[in-house]
Formats: sequence, C-alpha cells, structure tokens
Amino acid sequence: MLGGSRDPILVPEVSQHEVALQQGFTGTELLLFGAILTPEGSRAAQYYDIVVVLKGPTQSIVLRQKRKVAGIWINADSTELRSAPSYYAIASTRPIAKIVDDKTAAIYELGLKWLQLSPIGAIDPDEQARFAGGLVDLNRRNGLYREDEGGVKVSEQVLYQARIGLPSRVPTGTYTAETFAISNGRVVASASSQVEVRKLGVERAIADFAENYGFAYGLLAVAVSVGMGWLAGRLFAMR
Repeated sequence: MLGGSRDPILVPEVSQHEVALQQGFTGTELLLFGAILTPEGSRAAQYYDIVVVLKGPTQSIVLRQKRKVAGIWINADSTELRSAPSYYAIASTRPIAKIVDDKTAAIYELGLKWLQLSPIGAIDPDEQARFAGGLVDLNRRNGLYREDEGGVKVSEQVLYQARIGLPSRVPTGTYTAETFAISNGRVVASASSQVEVRKLGVERAIADFAENYGFAYGLLAVAVSVGMGWLAGRLFAMR
C-alpha cells in the first residue's frame, strides 16, 4: 500500500487574470493551462482525464415564456432561477459521459445538462427542465454557454491546455477557472484560479453612473433619445 500510486496535484494557470472591456472589444480567448504532478513535484506516472470549467458570477434571473395571442406576443408562464451562471464554458479531454457517471457529473456540474439552476418556489420538474433548457439554448446561441469535448490537450502525461473564448458581450465580474483530474470515473484532484472581467474607460464610467444613479441615468437616456429623434426629424425636414 505504501508503494501504491497517490493522488496527483494540479498546478493551474491562466493566460490572463484580468480582461478589460473597452470600446471596440470584440472578444478574446483565454488559455487555461497547467501541470499534473505527483505530491513530490515530479511528473505524474499515469494518464488522467482533465476537465476545465470557466464559470462567471451566478445571478438570479426571471425567465418568461412568450406566447402569441391574436397575433400579439405576450408574456405567459414564468419562473425565477436563483443560481444561473452568467457565463459557463467546459472543455475536456473526452466526452464527459465517457469520463464520469451521471452522479459525479451532477455533483461537480460537469456539463450544461448538469447545471444546478435552482428554482425559487415550487415548480413542476418538467416545467423546470423546459425553462432551464430554454435558458441554456439562449445562452449557447449568444456564446455565453459553451461545451468543447476534446478541447483539452495533455502532453506527456504532465502538461495540459485548453482554449476558451469570451464573446464581446461577456458579463463583468469575477470568473472561476476550475480544473479537475479524473481517473477511473473519480475526481482525484482539483484546483482553481480566478479571472477578473472589468469595464474600463468610458464604458466603466457609464456603467458606474447607471448603477449608482439609476434614476438620473434613466432620465438622461430618455432625454438623449428624445433629442436624437428631434434632431433626426429636423434633418429630414430640411431635405
């Protein structure tokens, strides 16, 4: 037993620990990489599956279903989820279903189908699944939820890397990059690091003003809209 293999340790790193959202930002790509080592610090003696998860701040969100009545789209059923990640991306050496069983995938939220989108209040399980599926589909189409099975590359059983893209509309906040080493369906090691996504320059000033002076920001937005409409009307009237 003393001569048997012991669980490895992970040494993770991220190419950028801060992402600045400035005017003209069109998105970026993060490189999540690191090493798989023995407790003594030498190269791991066996192969491990690696799963990398990049998750944005969780938020409470209200989902509303649109329904067409008499040719008009109106809000119908709705539900509120208390812990929806604003961004979620997962990359793995192989398909998750071939790495862990459903129970382990659910515990560690390894995959979009296993996100714990806790509803507020009682809701029928089928309705919950329908709303959760709608949220996942919407965020996938907006580039905010991503899955890349086979996106993690491991070199010589020691170095791993994965590239994860952030879209131009990526939310701000503190992101957590988690790495899991898995062997025989069991998570044997995990480690995490953080990435800050921040607005800078004019974008940050506008965001701070909107957050701290919401009423004044609303009045200003209305005034600007009215002013632009009046100016456009004047310009067209001169032609």
